[in-house]
Amino acid sequence: MPAKAGWTGRFFEDFEVGDLYQHPLGRTITEYDNISFTLLTMNTNQMHFNSAYAEKSEFGKPLVVSTLTLAIAVGQSVTDLTQNAFANLGWDDIKMTHPVFAGDTIYSESIVLEKRESSTRPHAGIVTVRTRSLNQNGDEVCAFKRTFYVYKHGAAQLEGIFPEAKEPLTLEAEATR
Repeated sequence: MPAKAGWTGRFFEDFEVGDLYQHPLGRTITEYDNISFTLLTMNTNQMHFNSAYAEKSEFGKPLVVSTLTLAIAVGQSVTDLTQNAFANLGWDDIKMTHPVFAGDTIYSESIVLEKRESSTRPHAGIVTVRTRSLNQNGDEVCAFKRTFYVYKHGAAQLEGIFPEAKEPLTLEAEATR
């Protein structure tokens, strides 16, 4: 029996200006996420990892690193937008519009602003979206525009990625295990 294709993402032809995608997965940010990302990126601003320091600020507690919020927003959008992208071309107009704290849950949505054929890559097109993230209360916490290259249906670059199994997976083979 041939394998049934799972979700393979959108291709250039699948995008239409005005399409709105509410990305399916929310993400609760933990204190561990924030401290790990701070350390990973060598961010030495104590506002992100020193509770005693942050207590003296107007927020009264550590802020989640802005670039972690941005990274989560981008990650949330991959399923709908860039599963078949091969290059980001630009990130513009990035705004951090509301503070994010450990314990907040972030949801993201994107609207397609533009799309055009590539003049140099016939197997791809260029799409521009605006993405925004909301916390659990519906407050916008982050917004940005992003432009990326995305493959067209049938692009040769996407052929033959999944390896051929030396032994096929079948019900008959499973029955003998």
